[in-house]
Amino acid sequence: MKKLFCLLLLSCSIYAATLQLATSSNPSRLNPILATDSASSEIVGHLFNGLLKYDKDSKEIIGDLAQKFYFRDNTTLIFELKRGVKWHDLEEFTAKDVLFTYETLISDKIASPYSAEFRFVKSVKVLDKYTLEVKYKKPYFKALETWMMGIIPEHILKNEENLMSSSFNTHPIGTGPYKLTQLEHSKNIELTAFDAYFEGKPKIEKISYHVIGDSMTRFLMLKSLQLDIGSVEPMAYERQLQKSFFEKFNIYEKITRSYTYLGFNLRKKKFQNQDVRKALSLAINRQELVDILFFKHAKVCTGPFLPGSSAFNKNVKAPTQNIEEAKKLLKKAGYDANHPFKFEIVTSNSSQIRPYAAQILQYQLKKANVAVTLRVMEWQAFLNMVVFPHKFDAILLGWGLSPTPDPYLFWHKDSDKKGGFNLVGYNNPKVNRLIEESQSIIDREKLSLKWQEMFQIITDDNPYLFLYIPNSITAVNKNIQHIEPALSGIWHNYIRWEK
Repeated sequence: MKKLFCLLLLSCSIYAATLQLATSSNPSRLNPILATDSASSEIVGHLFNGLLKYDKDSKEIIGDLAQKFYFRDNTTLIFELKRGVKWHDLEEFTAKDVLFTYETLISDKIASPYSAEFRFVKSVKVLDKYTLEVKYKKPYFKALETWMMGIIPEHILKNEENLMSSSFNTHPIGTGPYKLTQLEHSKNIELTAFDAYFEGKPKIEKISYHVIGDSMTRFLMLKSLQLDIGSVEPMAYERQLQKSFFEKFNIYEKITRSYTYLGFNLRKKKFQNQDVRKALSLAINRQELVDILFFKHAKVCTGPFLPGSSAFNKNVKAPTQNIEEAKKLLKKAGYDANHPFKFEIVTSNSSQIRPYAAQILQYQLKKANVAVTLRVMEWQAFLNMVVFPHKFDAILLGWGLSPTPDPYLFWHKDSDKKGGFNLVGYNNPKVNRLIEESQSIIDREKLSLKWQEMFQIITDDNPYLFLYIPNSITAVNKNIQHIEPALSGIWHNYIRWEK
């Protein structure tokens, strides 16, 4: 009996040392310079470090792998690296790894949207084992943010012929607080605390990600305590949770740094008519969308940069629904009730909200004699068969933005390429020029004015219908100790959490 009791205690201890999480889709590549989907990016964040990172309030840039960093002049950046940092295979991290990561990113061996962030780097030079000199072609407003990119190991990958299909992408070796110990696609992903992590071994021994595509299943697992942390949809929060749930979970809510949009494929002739895009914008009711889907847990999105950032243009308001004006514009373009404008909206099932949003948009657009068909796909299929090959009429998708946005990645014509984030093929010469001019502006006030001008032009062009900015509602098991909410969220100190 005593032996059984000890075994039970051991079992409870092991369970308590595991953080149970869920992800809606399989990660595509667990490599920081190739991870573009949310599932990959989230897991990569546990496995790798950049030279720099934001502080817990996303206001200041602080060192991560870098012990010290400073500008020698406007175009020369010096990094002094932390010593004694180990890769997961216990090899030492050095300046050679940073140089290797940079050289890989700018090479033609990979297709990565992150390569664009290094376009103004003139050279990276190893001064000694722990010191690097980065020279820029000209001053660059995101010179520091660029080096938040996760660093990859030179000693493992220097002879890799094809990094895009490398086994490293499913067997990664990083410097992060956790290392990958299990990867079962569509089942379970297990991370184990790295004993030699340079900031100290995490207090929680394991993180277990359950790959659950269905949002209702994830919600039921959360309610039954099979998950420790999970997102709660506004409908469930307002209508489906009992008092007993709040006795077990703490709730943390904040506005996200992301927005959802309906993006038109501007490579297709039918979307190149600006009157058609304006008509579609006038035909929808964004506030109704927010009210139905989110209650009070979201706000209408008015453009490409988010409130609170210096790029936000507060003078641009969301269009008010005007069905009659939408019909007139469509009539001008050759469409009416007998010959309706037709297109397909494609989205994924990784979000419980977006398929419903697509249905509401379909209903709203029908009032203006627009015939919309819908297709909802599994996340990876959606990315690989629709989004990246640009095989769509319109996509319902979202972007998460950094506190310092880079319009080049989403709105410059040169980002309309394989692996680029200009998914809809947007090309406005004036916006291209403004982006190019803004890249070397260090004065934040002048930069802000350029961004706000872009905001107005892009919104008027309607390459996207900007829809909503959701709040994140996160439920956290009350058994998890030492959570410190900050402007960036709850995860900034997670290696100190205990369960």
